[in-house]
Amino acid sequence: MVTRMGGAAEVADVDRDGGADVDGAREAVAREAAARELAARVADPEMPFVTVGELGIVRGVEVDGDDRVAVTITPTYAGCPAIEVIRREIRARLGAAGFASVEVRTALDPPWSSDWITAEGRRKLAAAGIAPPGAAPARPSGPVPVTLSRRRPAVPCPACGSADTVELSAFGATACKDLWRCRACAEPFEHIKEIS
Repeated sequence: MVTRMGGAAEVADVDRDGGADVDGAREAVAREAAARELAARVADPEMPFVTVGELGIVRGVEVDGDDRVAVTITPTYAGCPAIEVIRREIRARLGAAGFASVEVRTALDPPWSSDWITAEGRRKLAAAGIAPPGAAPARPSGPVPVTLSRRRPAVPCPACGSADTVELSAFGATACKDLWRCRACAEPFEHIKEIS
């Protein structure tokens, strides 16, 4: 087995069984992948047709031994009310899979970006009638400039695809969404805000 320390490769000692370390490492990688998959499959409580993995909320999974796991998540908003439900569901799912100790950590830095939503997540949002976000705006490092007025590009209608849409409210059913209406087909729809 090869380990990397300080940029240089070192060959680790292989025990007398001739590969038990390698088998143990493979098992640990498989256990971590299984834990990540279980955590990622938790449904978003506000939009249950999409998972927290598809939304890019699951940031990391670390397995320590056979029964301890730590999952790091980043909420779409720092004050997101759904985050406690997400934590509880991740703990329950991993506990049912045999992890005796499940820790769910919250990381706010870097903040969640709507660019982390997967292609499948975007497809599911559109299929549910919610316009997926465009690319998140690029921001320079340092202080965030405050703009008092803004012109937003039109959001394509998820029902008919028309770009002839108008924003009705900057606030939708949740903090991460705004409300729009299509002038072509007259359908109202929610849109996930672009957040970087």
